[in-house]
Amino acid sequence: MRLTRQADYGIVVMTHFARLGEGETHTTRDIAAEVHLSVPMISKILKALARGDLLVSQRGVNGGYSLSRAADEISVADVITALEGPIGMTACTDEHSDGCDIDDVCAVRGNWQLVNQVVRRALENITLEHMAEPMPCTFDELMPPPRKERLPQAHNHERDS
Repeated sequence: MRLTRQADYGIVVMTHFARLGEGETHTTRDIAAEVHLSVPMISKILKALARGDLLVSQRGVNGGYSLSRAADEISVADVITALEGPIGMTACTDEHSDGCDIDDVCAVRGNWQLVNQVVRRALENITLEHMAEPMPCTFDELMPPPRKERLPQAHNHERDS
């Protein structure tokens, strides 16, 4: 699993906006120079983020882009969704997909849906405000290692009879 370069750069751009402060308008050229990416790449990303209602575009002499809402109200999941579409680990977890060739008989489909929900929820819980500052904790503090007792144990119905 890997984000596209556009989604990765989109998160960089949106984090940059979060650091600049609410309500400030910045041009495509300014953002491109500040994050060290090409103007065409930034232009494409900014337009997609505006279509996704994460940025507001203003035309004119003092035009440019600004965040559509506070940085603590925009999640990493919002940015990824605006640039790549719905978050889906597999075809069966993507509500806009026709699924895959073994959808009807797949023994792990439900598990993939659970994994997808966990990943999506994690991305929804990390905001631009979080991304704009060094995380105040370690990965293990944020996501403690799984313990066996966290998930209910599967039952082998043949053995139980």
